[in-house]
Amino acid sequence: QVQLVEVGGGLVQPGGSPRLSCAASGSISGFAVMGWYRQSPGKQRELVATITLDGSTNYAESVRGRFSISRDNAKNTVYLQMNSLKPEDTAVYYCNLRVPFTDLNSWGQGTQVTVSS
Repeated sequence: QVQLVEVGGGLVQPGGSPRLSCAASGSISGFAVMGWYRQSPGKQRELVATITLDGSTNYAESVRGRFSISRDNAKNTVYLQMNSLKPEDTAVYYCNLRVPFTDLNSWGQGTQVTVSS
């Protein structure tokens, strides 16, 4: 069982640069892929960014160049640095941890990010 706890978010002005963090605890495989997804009202949950154990990253086109994902394997923590936020980035952001080729796929409780002046 893996638990994910997200920290960060809240109300941010357009152009702001908040950072989200997500700490994982429990039985964590070293091969875990960690990532961030988001969901806006009326929309499906979508990928924001993922990062593998060796640091390979993948970003949604809508955030590429503005957001940066990183992880600290010693702390089992993944971060999402968000820059140049836009109102359309408003969503609930969810942390995810999965291990490929297994049924381990855990989600955090989500943290609201609202971009508004």
